[in-house]
Amino acid sequence: MTAGHFQEFEDEYLEMMYQFFEKDPDAKVRTGDLAEALRVTPASTTEMVQRLASKGYLEYVPYKGSSLTEKGLIHGKKMKRRHRLAEVLLEHLPFSGNQHATACRLEHAIDDDLEVALTIYLNNPKIDPSGTAIPTMSQDIESRVNSSLSGLRKLNQLENGESATIKLIVAAKQDIERLSDLNISVGQKISSLGNNSFEIANMVLQLDNDIGQRVLISE
Repeated sequence: MTAGHFQEFEDEYLEMMYQFFEKDPDAKVRTGDLAEALRVTPASTTEMVQRLASKGYLEYVPYKGSSLTEKGLIHGKKMKRRHRLAEVLLEHLPFSGNQHATACRLEHAIDDDLEVALTIYLNNPKIDPSGTAIPTMSQDIESRVNSSLSGLRKLNQLENGESATIKLIVAAKQDIERLSDLNISVGQKISSLGNNSFEIANMVLQLDNDIGQRVLISE
């Protein structure tokens, strides 16, 4: 087993511990319940729990169960956020496979840089496709997101007579396709004519306020 695979197993345990934490922050998680949730043997679960406790991620009391330490809570929350962001991303794609299983694989490939990009691209979604709340960003990720957005404005903030370049479209796949048919795509120049009217590629378009919120521009 490679170190990378072992790290993924640790991530899965901490993510599942966070899922138990979401249901009851004060409860200790019994090893048998954790094993059942992860569909692994109690023996392997005990071994991993002890390993994670030795690394400071869990507080483990034999025969009573385990709970996340502050360090474990931060890591488990991060993994759960990335999993649910991956599920939202898959909703935006023409994807017909197993959404949950694929998101489980994708979450391990999401690093800080990609989490920042997904948060911006998906417009910092608050719930996943099942309606479950997505954990909030950590402070360092939030700082980077705010920094990345600092030079961008929403299209509906463009003043009459002002022009800008489209930098990002934060919308579902079908909406992006519809906008593309109207020549509204990243890199295009767009000018405001006032009253939600815009000129782009020598065409005059009337766009509703919701679209204006989802198209991000810069000078």
